[in-house]
Amino acid sequence: VVDTGIGMTPEQQAQLFQPFTQADSSTTRRFGGTGLGLAITRRLAGLMGGEAGASSVPGVGSNFWFTARLGVGGPLRETRRARDVIGQAEVALRREFAGAHILLVEDEPVNQEVARLFLQDAGLDVAVAGNGAVALDMVRNAAFDIILMDMQMPEMDGLQATRLIRQHESGRRVPIVAMTANAFAEDRVRCIEAGMDDFLAKPVEPDRLYSTLLAWLRKPSS
Repeated sequence: VVDTGIGMTPEQQAQLFQPFTQADSSTTRRFGGTGLGLAITRRLAGLMGGEAGASSVPGVGSNFWFTARLGVGGPLRETRRARDVIGQAEVALRREFAGAHILLVEDEPVNQEVARLFLQDAGLDVAVAGNGAVALDMVRNAAFDIILMDMQMPEMDGLQATRLIRQHESGRRVPIVAMTANAFAEDRVRCIEAGMDDFLAKPVEPDRLYSTLLAWLRKPSS
C-alpha cells in the first residue's frame, strides 16, 4: 500500500508495528487511531510465514507491505463447506448464548484485541484480565459462563490462577479453556491437572474457538 501523505522520519518508523504506538503521539496530533492495526498485521503475516514492514520519506509518502506463504487451496466446494461450519457455530452461539459472560485472560495486547473481536462477533459479552491475579479477583466479584485462560503470563500464570479459581466457590464449576501457544502433550496434561477443562492451541482459529465455546456452554452445569 503506497500513499503520498505526510511520511515519517526514520525515528518514527522505528516505533511502528508496536501495540498502541503511533508515529505522532502528541495530544494535539491531527490524525487519530490507536496504532494497533499494524501490530495485528505483522502478527498475522508472521503466522502465515511472512513479514510486514514499511518505508517512508517525510513529506513524500509511505510504502507498507507484507509477505505470506500460502498453501494450495482446496476445491471451492470444500471451502464453502468449511465456511458453512464456521457460520453454523457462530450463528448457534449468537442464537443460544447471546450476551454470555466470557472472561478472557491474556496479557498480550494484540492477542487480547483479536480474541475480543472474535468473541464479540458471536454476540458474547467479554471481560479482559491482563494476568492471572487480575482474573482471580474478577472471578471473586463477578459470575462468568466461561473463562479463556492463557498459560504463560506475568505476575501469575494461567496454571496457578486456575488452581486458585477452583478453590473459590464461584469458580468451581465454570468451564476454563486454555488458550496457549504451548501445544505439546505435556502442556495439555499440565493444564488439565491444574483444573482446566479444555485446550485451544494458538493461533486460535475462529471455527475451533466457536465450536469449543458452544460445546461447553451447552453442557449442563454440575
